[in-house]
Amino acid sequence: MATAGKAPGNWRKLAIVLIFAGGVIAFFALEGQRQFTLAALKENRAYLLAYVERHYWYMLLAMAAAYVAAVALSLPIATLLSLAAGYAFGAPVATAMIVACATLGAAIAFGAARYVFYDSVMAHAGARTRKIIAGIAENGFYYLLSLRLVPLFPFWLVNLASGLTPLRGRVFVAATALGIFPGSFLFASMGESLGSIEANGELLPTQIALRLGLLGIFVLAPVAIRKLRKRPPSGAPGGKS
Repeated sequence: MATAGKAPGNWRKLAIVLIFAGGVIAFFALEGQRQFTLAALKENRAYLLAYVERHYWYMLLAMAAAYVAAVALSLPIATLLSLAAGYAFGAPVATAMIVACATLGAAIAFGAARYVFYDSVMAHAGARTRKIIAGIAENGFYYLLSLRLVPLFPFWLVNLASGLTPLRGRVFVAATALGIFPGSFLFASMGESLGSIEANGELLPTQIALRLGLLGIFVLAPVAIRKLRKRPPSGAPGGKS
């Protein structure tokens, strides 16, 4: 009876693993990493605009689906898709699409990590992953928000690590959507000016990274204050005399 009860859950987990693995294998087998490049985007930008003019909603939905899949499967093309969306649809529409789709894709990865990959990820978790897990478990929303604002760790790693914590799904979604908004707008705006972008090194200027860093520090301030309040006063038991 116990074995029969676990069978449906095991099959669901296997199906999810096969979907994730199949998507990643297909991407690299079809040389997606070579097809989705900034050079290819700039070379085909005129064709892209012309196609968007004729099939606006189809292209918007197609790009949205591609973005969700890329984030959920942790494929290395999200930045390029952000630029393409900004170029094709303009910064306002592209920003809304990026935030919505990146959040949805992250939520899928978050759920998969919690439901399917927990044992596997924890068994192979390195120091970086365990550091993220500990920070999110302790400080929740503010810590995750700071990781989204200041990408000290890969986006996909934060998604997986968050799924291994007690963090509630709605808190994960809220912190992700709010935290990625500034970066999404920046990349969408850069995409809107795609013709002036000549190299990957110009995609995220030092000034922009510095501003995002300061914003992340501001978000972390409540966490620091909370920790200071928990410290026993000087002279008290456990405090410094």
